[in-house]
Amino acid sequence: MKRSRLVSSCLLIAGFILYFMFNEPQTGHAMHIMEGYLPLSWALFWWGVFLPFFIFGLRSINRIVKEHPQMKLLLGVSGAFAFVLSALKIPSVTGSSSHPTGTGLGAILFGPLAMTVLGSMVLLFQALLLAHGGLTTLGANAVSMAVVGPMVAYGIYRLIARSGKQRLAVFAAAALADLSTYVVTSIQLALAFPAESGGVLASFAKFAGIFAVTQVPLAISEGLLTVLVWNWLQAYNAKELVQLRLLKREESL
Repeated sequence: MKRSRLVSSCLLIAGFILYFMFNEPQTGHAMHIMEGYLPLSWALFWWGVFLPFFIFGLRSINRIVKEHPQMKLLLGVSGAFAFVLSALKIPSVTGSSSHPTGTGLGAILFGPLAMTVLGSMVLLFQALLLAHGGLTTLGANAVSMAVVGPMVAYGIYRLIARSGKQRLAVFAAAALADLSTYVVTSIQLALAFPAESGGVLASFAKFAGIFAVTQVPLAISEGLLTVLVWNWLQAYNAKELVQLRLLKREESL
């Protein structure tokens, strides 16, 4: 058991080292949809879409903390994981960037509503401290990364985990949460800036096509890294995973 945990820890550390080596942050265009980039009407619209999910997310976290006070640390880890990964930027479409999201792990552990709050807090801190994104565009960025991404991750994980292939479920959930975030971002940009020829669909094809060049390999990398983190959690936090009904008791022994 000790040897297995040592191997898992080494793989986790190696994964982080490789990830940071090949995805070095770029500060020149380090942002989500940047401050002031969206027209005011669209910025307000996305805030309106986001706020109900945030309110339900607060209730979800409050319930989790009341029922499982010991999960506070794991909630913090989920938020920190999303913060670190989403801070890694690769310049992409004008006014935005490609980057991992890190929301899949928290969505698997605590559900999509809880991750809506954690993800939006990550976006807020990045906007205030790192100049990634902005306050007016926080609603739009939160819908794509903190609402849709976690929902996709949770649904995919539940669907695949039924077959017993848990690590595949974790990989697919993290990778598709990443990709779905950028599909929504492409839709948001296309709606705000339709092409003169072809309108919204042509604009979406352009934005999504450019994003795909960097986002597909990033999504695969994020999926693999999330599996490494899952292995680490299974080795050192099996009790918590059992309580969250993500691991059977006999698998934790």
